[in-house]
Formats: sequence, structure tokens, C-alpha cells
Amino acid sequence: MDTIAAISTAPGRAAIAVVRASGSDVRTIARDILGEKLPERRPSLRWLTHPGTGDSVDQVLATFFPSPDSYTGEDMLELSCHGGPIAPQLVLDAVLAAGARSAHPGEFTRRAYLNGKLDLLQAEAVLDLVDGRSAAQHRAAVHQLDRGLSRRIDELRDAIIHCEALTAYDIDFPEEDEGPVSAEAVEAAALEIVRRIDRLLETASDGALLREGALTVIAGRPNAGKSSLLNALCGFERAIVTEEPGTTRDAVEVVVSLAGYPFRLVDTAGLRDSAGKVESIGIEVARRYLASADVVLFCAEAGRPLSDEEAAFLNEIESGIVMRVRTKCDLRKASPPGADVEVDPEIEVSAVSGEGLADLRDRLVGRVFSGVLGGRGEEPLITRERHARDLRTARAEMEAFREARRTRVAPEVAATHLKAATHALEELVGVVATDDLLGRVFSEFCVGK
Repeated sequence: MDTIAAISTAPGRAAIAVVRASGSDVRTIARDILGEKLPERRPSLRWLTHPGTGDSVDQVLATFFPSPDSYTGEDMLELSCHGGPIAPQLVLDAVLAAGARSAHPGEFTRRAYLNGKLDLLQAEAVLDLVDGRSAAQHRAAVHQLDRGLSRRIDELRDAIIHCEALTAYDIDFPEEDEGPVSAEAVEAAALEIVRRIDRLLETASDGALLREGALTVIAGRPNAGKSSLLNALCGFERAIVTEEPGTTRDAVEVVVSLAGYPFRLVDTAGLRDSAGKVESIGIEVARRYLASADVVLFCAEAGRPLSDEEAAFLNEIESGIVMRVRTKCDLRKASPPGADVEVDPEIEVSAVSGEGLADLRDRLVGRVFSGVLGGRGEEPLITRERHARDLRTARAEMEAFREARRTRVAPEVAATHLKAATHALEELVGVVATDDLLGRVFSEFCVGK
């Protein structure tokens, strides 16, 4: 393949930056810009010069990785230079002038996949590591990069091939009434495959939450402390906080990591019937968020009963996703004797003193991520719709195989469903993949990865 190059570190002021090159001309390029042959897999401090002008560009730490023992499986050069906006670009310009071309997004990892260094699931795990916004997502991505999910798919594929072997006698000797493998044994093997696929599919919702973050809508009437709670959970002031009702006119969304798990916190407009025109639009936006929320933090000040309006609102929401939070507990006054004050149904917090916030974070994680608490050990997660789609296809083909066996369809016809199930799993790990699929996967990457 031709030689590609790119800056692999983020732009901006930094101590160092990394420029990478990969392809068949790396040795020649390294000689042209560094002046002499590099040792293999051992960093060398060299002055880099522009091949066209001969000007010194920067002092770099150069490392040459020979094929096939590199990230891409090709000859590869990594140049660690000074950071900042100028030095990395000048180093890249010198590499391009020596014969490389600019890499496309994800092209280094795509070459690693094409050269058998990674399967498609591992390549997607690389993207999840780069884009990860929480410790939990990082753990899941590391496990997938270590072939945790790939091994499960390989085991499923082997089980389907074994099921094909069990049916081979019926295909080869259709006139025999009794073969060496009973129909019950074939059915048991197929049913076990379906059950194993189902166990993987059950993790899809948790995997989606880890990738996207749990949509957590903070709701309540105006001045209930919603924006203050958002700021307290974020650890910085993101939403405007005043005593004037109706300050929040639109939804404010922030992605945060709480106890190592990703959440999309949304501060919504205060819910009330007497809102003005602009505020009413904000309330409508809030209701749209509520319709798709994973969890709702319903805020009401501590020490007071809920209004009829608040009670009616709670009745509209699915109770299983609501966590009722009593805010401003630092301002609560003692209730007079005989006052009809609702007992705290969930948790009391103060955005000012911090009381109850740690407990709220823990309860949020326990409510939303109960399926992955404790890191799930060695259990892989389905983290993308593409994974779930291919697994559902494999499952449907296995069920079609079972139905064909029950209705005594010709064994060679029934076996086509097993081959289709195997094909779906091979698409999942990238044993077979179309250019369109690869384009969709690697277009999500940044340049230089």
C-alpha cells in the first residue's frame, strides 16, 4: 500500500506531539528526513530536516517499527516532536514532501484490520477508547479490545459449525431412518446456541447506556433547585441559577461521569401551567426529553408537601424511572405540630452544603447501571446496534433451522439456515465485510488513529 501520514495527537499547546507514517515507503522517507538508517523498535533522538529545502525542522524522537510487527502490520514510523500549533505541522509537511500522503480518518486502524492485526470488533473498541467518557465505558472497551466479545462470537460460530456436523449424516444418508445423532441432540444443540445469543443480546441496553450515557432529566416546578442540582452534580456552574421563576427557558444538557459511569444530565424548564409563551416552548421541550428519559430526578424542596400540580405531573410519568429528590434541605424549617408534610420518599440533598449528593450519585448508578455494576468481570457487552442487528439475524436463522427440523424440511435446506447464521457472525467480527460497512465504521475515527 502507499504510505500515509498524519498528526496523531490533539492540536494545541503541549509538551510533545506525535506524527505517524505507515506504508511501503517508510524506510525511504525515514532516511530522507532523518539522514541515516534507524534501528528497529528503539527510539533514537535525531534532527529532522525538510527533504526539499534541507532546513532543520525539529529535534525528534524517532521509532521505526518494521512489518509485520507494528500497529498497522506495515512498516511504520513514529516521530515524537515538540508540541504546539507549528512544530507538528512542519514535521508532517516534511514527511509528506518525502513521499507520503495525508491519511484519511481511521486509516491507520483500518490498515491494522485489513492486515489481520485487529478484527472489526477490536477496531471499534479502539474508537470507544478514544471517545470514552467514563471509567465504565473504558473498562468495557478494554475488554473488547482484548477480544472478550470476539471470543464469545468465535465460540458461537464454532457451536453452529458443530451443529452443522451433527446434521451431516442426515444430508449424506437421507434414506436412513436412524442416524448416529438423534434429532433430540440436534435440537438441544441448536436451542443452546439460541440461548447463548439471547444472553449476549440482553446486554445491549447496558452497552448502549455505557456508550451514549444515561439520559437523566431533572424536572420539577420553577425554583425547585433543578439548576443548582445540575451544577452540583457537574462540579461546575453550567446552568444559570437565580430566584426568579422561569430562568431556564430551554433544556441544558451536560455529559458527566458519576462514580465512573456516563450520564447525560438535562436541566429542563420549570413545569407550570401559567408560563409565558417563550417559557411554554421550553416546557414542551422538557416534556419531549421526559418521553425518552432513562431516569427522571423529580425535584421538590424539602419540608413541604407536593402541590396538586406536582402530584398530577408524577402520575403522568412511568413510576419506574422516577427518583424523587428533596432539594434545599439546608433551608428546611422545622414543621409545626400537626403539619401534613410528606415523608421524604427518596433522598434529600443540598447543592450548597453538598449533603446527600454522594448518596444521590450512588443511587443513580445503582438504578441505571445495575446490570453492569462491579464491572461484570469477564462478561462482554453488546455496545452497538450493528452488533445487536447481526446477532438478531443469527438468532432468527437458528430459529428457522429449528422450525425446518420440526416440519421435516429436507436436511440440506435446513442446513442453509446454519450457514446464514454463521455468515451473520462472520460479518459481526469482520471476517466478511463490505466496503460500505468499513466506510461507516472507520469514518467515525479521528485522523491519525
